[in-house]
Amino acid sequence: MKKLSLLFFLPAILLAQEKATTVTPKQSGKYDTSKFSQMYDLLATPNMFRTASGAPGPAYYQQQADYKIDVELDDKNAKLSGSETVTYYNNSPDSLEYLWVQLDQNQAAKNSQSPLAESEKIEQVLPAEKFSNEYLKQGTDRGFKIEYVKDAKGNPLSYVINQTMMRINLATPLKPGEKFIFSTKWWYNINNYIQDGGRSGYEPFEKEGNKLYVIAQFYPRMAVYNDVEGWQNMQFWGGGEFALPFGNFDVNVTVPADHVMDATGELMNRSEVFTPAQVKRYELAQKSFDKPVVIVTQAEAEAAEKGFSDKKKTWKFSAKNVRDFGIATSRKFIYDAMAVQLSNKVVMAESVYPKEANPLWGETSTRTVAHTLKSYSSHTFDYPYPKAVSVSAEDQGMEYPMICWNYGRPDEKGVTSERTKNGMIGVVIHEVGHNFFPMIVNSDERQWTWMDEGLNSFMQYMAEQELGTNFPSNRGIPSKIVPYMSGDQKLLEPIMSNSESIIQFGNNAYGKPAAGLNILRETIMGRELFDHAFKVYANRWKFKHPTPEDFFRTMEDASAVDLDWFFRGWFYSTDFVDIGINEVKQYYVTETPTAELKDVKVRKGRFGLDKGPFVYLVSDKSTELSQTSKKALKIEEVKLLSEYVNQKFSDEEKANLKAPKFFYEVEFNKPGGMLMPIIVEMTYEDDTKEVFKYPAQIWRKNNDTAKKVYATEKAIKKIQIDPKLETADIDVTNNTWPKVETKTKFD
Repeated sequence: MKKLSLLFFLPAILLAQEKATTVTPKQSGKYDTSKFSQMYDLLATPNMFRTASGAPGPAYYQQQADYKIDVELDDKNAKLSGSETVTYYNNSPDSLEYLWVQLDQNQAAKNSQSPLAESEKIEQVLPAEKFSNEYLKQGTDRGFKIEYVKDAKGNPLSYVINQTMMRINLATPLKPGEKFIFSTKWWYNINNYIQDGGRSGYEPFEKEGNKLYVIAQFYPRMAVYNDVEGWQNMQFWGGGEFALPFGNFDVNVTVPADHVMDATGELMNRSEVFTPAQVKRYELAQKSFDKPVVIVTQAEAEAAEKGFSDKKKTWKFSAKNVRDFGIATSRKFIYDAMAVQLSNKVVMAESVYPKEANPLWGETSTRTVAHTLKSYSSHTFDYPYPKAVSVSAEDQGMEYPMICWNYGRPDEKGVTSERTKNGMIGVVIHEVGHNFFPMIVNSDERQWTWMDEGLNSFMQYMAEQELGTNFPSNRGIPSKIVPYMSGDQKLLEPIMSNSESIIQFGNNAYGKPAAGLNILRETIMGRELFDHAFKVYANRWKFKHPTPEDFFRTMEDASAVDLDWFFRGWFYSTDFVDIGINEVKQYYVTETPTAELKDVKVRKGRFGLDKGPFVYLVSDKSTELSQTSKKALKIEEVKLLSEYVNQKFSDEEKANLKAPKFFYEVEFNKPGGMLMPIIVEMTYEDDTKEVFKYPAQIWRKNNDTAKKVYATEKAIKKIQIDPKLETADIDVTNNTWPKVETKTKFD
């Protein structure tokens, strides 16, 4: 009786038992280099402050710093002066011998080390203005001028200034549970950020002699003291942003009487600084959920910008549980606002902008703020602050609690290109979104830029796509990070690098983390598991200070998905993704098994691995396989097999049996070091398609190749890996079988 047989590959140990005749020297042991190893070697040890689950521990603490600040703007001389009283609460278990205060404006002081730390080269062609600023102009000292530091009784305190940090020496250590009150007075020259750069400053409008101010890092700010590194007193070099404790702020800002202002916090004296008509308009805005209400009109702003009042006006703001404070003020400001309904509360979306920003800003800014608050809240937690403000500040993009500056204006004729509009929408979403990361989920920007910029860029991508306009997102799409990840390794650093050490800052800290999180959400974890875990992280750490370990651990803890391999590769290395098709073999059913297959059958029977009956499959590359011996599998024509089916399956099971006619073995390879799931799209002879997805764990026992077998009813015409470009594969020329010849630029 004829039998059909299946091709088997025996385990190597069976062959070795037959062939081994000599004893070879035993090889030395090796270390665990598996990319699936857990990250015990990389992550900090869990403790009572931060648990192994990624949640705050029972001994978690954080310090608090409350501020009472009075500042005054000298508009004529572009100078800001102020005084502040700081109440610092020591909630740690440690006694503190001194306090560290950040003086970020000193990064622009005459004796700043920042310019000295930058490599320079001659630019042979320069605009005349840039040449003058670079080589001819005497630079202005814009560092803090500290007039005094005193204790609560008015006695002078001992202090030492080291560049952008000031150490206040305490006569007696500040014990756990105690508070310390000190005051300081200071002033500095405000920079022209258009000309000199900087995260804040003023924008000049030279034709009319006006200035638009966006003011930040304007006061001495407490540094963070925590369980991870004690004082975070790393110098501010200009790149790595800020680490700040939470606190309550009462801030009085005195400006020319014709200025319009917005700032962090709630305005406490609205009726004193706005006209009665403007107050009524604001009250209307509090009830307008579908469109912004203009509170200070363009006509009112145009009248004010011609006046240059000699009088002064003080605006009073109060902010609770914020980490910082920002101010925007100008006599040029138009002001509009609308209400935003979140799940359990109503907050205000607001914008201030000069007439040069219209009509784009009046039509777009506040609506974009509202959309951002809704999108981010849906993925994390309801926005907890009373308002979010977008400020038109050309060539800027910077964030502070409840307020941010954003670029993007029409040309001189009021015409806005699609590129400018999309750029403006994207930056508004991004900077408003920073309220969530890091203003509320308060990571250490000075050390880990990706924890705010990367997470926020990912959230920005989701918010942009939720606009429903096919928004052309620049970051978050995996294929867009391919040019960076396939670049010269000398110019690449792992995401887990200090902010000041990154060469390609935007790609490393913004683009790659955003793309990685998108891959986690869409390809590795799935939206349901990812969204739940991400929301758990955001809620665990809102109004707290998370570390990278807290994020990594929470994402696993809340999803039951092992992600150590992903974080190890994507965040701690510069490995890239490259998965290809190495070989495709087709097999046929045959009645005439080859000699090799007969030998395999004997060995299988000898070891009791299979009692039969056997079905034989032979590769189409076999020299013993003739065209006439190729057969499609038909159960009823194979007697032993049909008997086996009759004995082993019920009638219902037999009715559901597959009837494959074609058999393929596909070998995938992985030239890239980064692990990733394999996504395979099969196109059959009738042009129908089927997608198979294999988890990254397919590489766990072989880091180079993996094989899968396909038994199909239709012949396969094409095999393609990652058809939607969702894994950031840097080389798609090896993703297709049969191989597609790509044309060169010459062709």
